[in-house]
Amino acid sequence: MSFLLGLTGSIGMGKSTTAEMFAQEGCAVWDADAAVHRLYAKGGAAVEPVASVFPEAIEEGAVSRMRLKEIIARDPAALSIIESIVHPRVAQDREAFIEASANAIIVLDIPLLFENGFEKKVDAVACVTVSPEVQKQRVLKRGTMTEEQFKGILSRQMPNEDKAARADFVIETDTLEHARAQVHDIVEQVKSRLANA
Repeated sequence: MSFLLGLTGSIGMGKSTTAEMFAQEGCAVWDADAAVHRLYAKGGAAVEPVASVFPEAIEEGAVSRMRLKEIIARDPAALSIIESIVHPRVAQDREAFIEASANAIIVLDIPLLFENGFEKKVDAVACVTVSPEVQKQRVLKRGTMTEEQFKGILSRQMPNEDKAARADFVIETDTLEHARAQVHDIVEQVKSRLANA
């Protein structure tokens, strides 16, 4: 039986980089965002159901995230329709990954873990964190969104300090070395828990 570790944290906190560090430590890592990309890609399981409700969201046989954003901006009620299509399929993808994995530790990288009440389904939660100044700097440096868009995303997420307070482990991602040391430490703690279980 594998140990399920939920990995979460707000935008720009270094979650993807931290997930990569867990993979380097020999953990199996499932990424919720990557699962959504697979579902939206040409031939993906969400393409037809999305097309049946929002045909204008389809571009070259795939779901366009850009067009979905435009649809949701025009009609906020569209979000719950899209979620009703995507969430069950993401859950199927996740369950299939867990079942197929032989690793002792499986890391589930889920941005909205607490928002979706998923902490009840994992053995422990690790939250990545960094100062709000560094977070903002990282996000805006990517050049993919404006400060307004960044504020909009933050307003829809649980404040990071609340996530950190509810997590079993907190990973400070101020430097790569520091983050890597903490990841290693968490993996060792989990392994010793498994050995004593």
